[in-house]
Amino acid sequence: MNGRTILYTGAAGGLGLETSLLLMRRGATLVAIDNDAAKVAALREAAAPIDTGRLVVSTVDLSDLTGFRAELDRLLAELGGFDIVINNAAIYPSKPFEDFSIEEHQRVQRVNVDAGIVAVQAALPGMRARGFGRILNISSITLSGGWANLSPYVASKGALIGLTRAWAREFGPYGITVNAIAPGAFPTDAEKIHPDPEGYNRMVLDAQAIKRRGSAEDIAAAIAFFAGDAASFITGQTLHVNGGWVMA
Repeated sequence: MNGRTILYTGAAGGLGLETSLLLMRRGATLVAIDNDAAKVAALREAAAPIDTGRLVVSTVDLSDLTGFRAELDRLLAELGGFDIVINNAAIYPSKPFEDFSIEEHQRVQRVNVDAGIVAVQAALPGMRARGFGRILNISSITLSGGWANLSPYVASKGALIGLTRAWAREFGPYGITVNAIAPGAFPTDAEKIHPDPEGYNRMVLDAQAIKRRGSAEDIAAAIAFFAGDAASFITGQTLHVNGGWVMA
C-alpha cells in the first residue's frame, strides 16, 4: 500500500478501526471520514504508533452531500487524489416498514448509498488518469433476507451491489476494479438494536458453519485483499464474509 491514498467512510467504526490500522501498517495514507467523536479519538490513539502524517481525519456529515463533495474537493487539492475508495459508512434505523416515513427512507439512502456515489464521482477522474483504482462497497448479509424491520437499510445495501456491478463494467477499461464485501453478523454497536443480545448471539452461532463470532480482523483481511495488487483481475464480485451463514 506504499504510496496509496485511501478514502474510507466510517473508518473509525466497529468494523472500520481494524481495517484502518491494517491499511496504515501496510503504508497507505488514510483519509478517515467519520463523525463519531469518541470513535475518532480511539482511532487517533490506536494509530499514533504508526502514524507518520498518514492519517487524515474528516468529520464531515455524509447526509449533507453538497458539503461532503466540497470537503472531498478540498482533500483532493491537498492530497492529489484517491487511489482506493471504501464506501463503508451506514446508518441502520430499525422499526416496521409502515412506521418509516419517506424522509427516513431517503436519509438512509443518502448516507448509505448517495454519499458513496459522491465519493466515487470525486475520485474517478484521478483514477482514470493514473490507470489504477480500487473501489470497495460494503454491503450486508441482511440482503439475503431473514431480518425484519430494516427495510431502508436492506434496500441501501442492495443498491450498493447493483452499483458494484455497474461500475465494474464501466470503469474496468481504465484499470479500476470494483468489488463488494457482505459482512455477516459481527459483534459491533450495530447489534445493540437487538433486544435479547444473548439469544441473538446463540442464533448467530447456530446459523453459521464456523462456530465462532466474526472479528473486525476478518473484514480487514478481506478489504486489504481487494485493495491490493493480488486482486487486480477480480471485479464486479461480492465476497460474503459470514462464517458460512449464507453461502453464495
